Amino acid sequence: MDITLIYWLVLGLMILGVIGAIIPGLPGSSLILIGILIWSVATGFTGIGLPLILIFIVLILSAGIEYLALYLGAKQVGASKWGQYGAIAGMALGFLGLLPALPFGGPLIGLLFGAILGAFIGEFLYRKDLESQERFQQAFKVSLGIVIGSIIGNVIEALLAALAVIIFVISTWPPVGFN
Repeated sequence: MDITLIYWLVLGLMILGVIGAIIPGLPGSSLILIGILIWSVATGFTGIGLPLILIFIVLILSAGIEYLALYLGAKQVGASKWGQYGAIAGMALGFLGLLPALPFGGPLIGLLFGAILGAFIGEFLYRKDLESQERFQQAFKVSLGIVIGSIIGNVIEALLAALAVIIFVISTWPPVGFN
């Protein structure tokens, strides 16, 4: 197979990885790593050194940032562990389609609504000491904070995934011969 064709296929796979970093439930960084592995095998592991190390660092940061943003979003609004666990359980149930069916969106929308609903229920159950109105407001605030944190984390993860692809292109473009 022509090296130029392999390069464009790998680059397309990496762009799908950047899109996957934005959309919950789709693979992101792993597609970029698979693309690097394919390129490395196709070129006999030549020309991969410092750029590969930089890409791995960026992708590790991107994975950590998403969880950090989710945690900080929850912490900022005073979420309990119940709210956080509820969000995780809701995301899983929503992705698997175990929540009531939505007329649109499928598993990706299920992830978002599942996280909101799960965080709300978890926090609502935890805050038994509050009156009904305060309990409802706290649960709503927590579910919103967790979702906003997750969205911010996804945006940062997507930017870091794009940076990894840019590093790959800069480090591989000249050897491919596109000058």
